[in-house]
Amino acid sequence: MSFFRKLVHIVYEFVESFVISASVFVVVYLFLMQPHQVKGSSMFPTFKDKEYLLTDKVTYRLRQPRDGDVIVFKAPINENFDFIKRIIATPGQTVSVKDGFVFVDGKKLDEFYLPSEYTTVAGQFLHEGESYTVQDGEVMTFGDNRDHSSDSRDWGPVPYRNIIGKVFFRYWPAKVAGLVMEPVKAGN
Repeated sequence: MSFFRKLVHIVYEFVESFVISASVFVVVYLFLMQPHQVKGSSMFPTFKDKEYLLTDKVTYRLRQPRDGDVIVFKAPINENFDFIKRIIATPGQTVSVKDGFVFVDGKKLDEFYLPSEYTTVAGQFLHEGESYTVQDGEVMTFGDNRDHSSDSRDWGPVPYRNIIGKVFFRYWPAKVAGLVMEPVKAGN
């Protein structure tokens, strides 16, 4: 085999490998999972600024969103931005904020995943002591760092159509890499 033929063969194999790899990446990115970067402190201490996460785009094709899920969604105010927040209430549930606490269906929400000193204040949409019943096809989401989060308290529920997916894996920084588990209360 001549040098030219070997070179053409190597270039052909390289291009073929690249096209296959790029195709797999596109399918995975569009249909299975997508990377996102945490920007800001609205989910602290659960997630920190500049951490990288993978979002599962399949889960909500198989089941409805659940309370406690951390999701990525198109921001209701400007859909060019993606937000990362925790689902506080799902369709049929009534949510309210009173005296620094969140109540779902009249019961104080046990937010054991947050530091005890964190309190929740009402916003422009969800006023102190007033309640909102989540409608079909929407969820209420709050950032874990309530004092530094623009969330459903200010702009209302998130429609299902805006949900990109459920956060399932933190991959950067490497020292905290791993699966993002649903919060489980001690003793459960």
